[in-house]
Amino acid sequence: MKIRPTLRTAALCVFAAAALALTAACGGSDPLESGSDSSGGGDKGKVVLSGQDFTEMQIMAAMYEQLLTDAGYTVEKKLVSTRPIYMKQLSSGAVDVVPEYLSGIGDYLNIQQNGAKADPVTSHSADETLQAVKPLAKNAGIALLKPAKATDQNAYAVTEEFAESKNVSTLSEFGKLDMKVKLAAAKDCKDRRDCAKGLKSVYGINIADVVPLGFGSPQGKAALKEGEVQLAQVATTDGALEAEGLVLLEDDKGLQPAQNLVPAVNADFLSKHPDIADILNPLSATLTTEDLGKLNVKVGQDREKPEDVAKEYLQDQGLL
Repeated sequence: MKIRPTLRTAALCVFAAAALALTAACGGSDPLESGSDSSGGGDKGKVVLSGQDFTEMQIMAAMYEQLLTDAGYTVEKKLVSTRPIYMKQLSSGAVDVVPEYLSGIGDYLNIQQNGAKADPVTSHSADETLQAVKPLAKNAGIALLKPAKATDQNAYAVTEEFAESKNVSTLSEFGKLDMKVKLAAAKDCKDRRDCAKGLKSVYGINIADVVPLGFGSPQGKAALKEGEVQLAQVATTDGALEAEGLVLLEDDKGLQPAQNLVPAVNADFLSKHPDIADILNPLSATLTTEDLGKLNVKVGQDREKPEDVAKEYLQDQGLL
């Protein structure tokens, strides 16, 4: 999301990570009033769980739902299209819990509270970002729990053949090749610091053209494999890259802000139900970027149900 708004867009058909878009919701009715998906639970009361409706967040929401249900809560799950739809409800208490991205929610709150021209408060460091975002979250009536090890950041890939032949594994090494580069990316990449602008200014990569094929899209990857572009924008949690013969270049200078998965909880709800932290924090302590990439493949590529994938992972980790 940034704002540094993230480059996650609706075009992320499979792994999206993002979906940290800042577009406002349309329509007269409240999207959180309809299309809910409820599950049974116990006697601890009701939890309204929301989040964005794409593969990765479907998996995260399913894990939150199962952990909360197992702990005795009755969960009402309402996934929506974009962050602005649920953020107001999270602040007001109409929504209780949301799986979020650390810099995504931080940048959103920063712009909301300080204006579109506010200096970014997020950075590549998850610890520093968490400390910077907590006051913004508190002002909005939101508490952030423990960030996961898993981080879904914008990333840049080349083919394995290219990486081996050019002996590159980092963006710095790629920049030193001093070649004109076509980049397959989201259509708004050209003027973004976390995309073309930053690749030029931070890494010295000569972006001759941004080919608007979407973020992490099959079209962008195909163009990379066919040699039509030399670099493609993807996500760190895209678990299909190795099978497709693609490799991520390390963001060795920390261009991308920390996008660790983090439970965001309505502050009043958390004060009344402090055990929510004990229920969700163990997942954050366990979940890695590699784990999330594999789960994304199971749902996005293998067509398994998010609920089944979530349950299997939680049981394997001894969390359920």
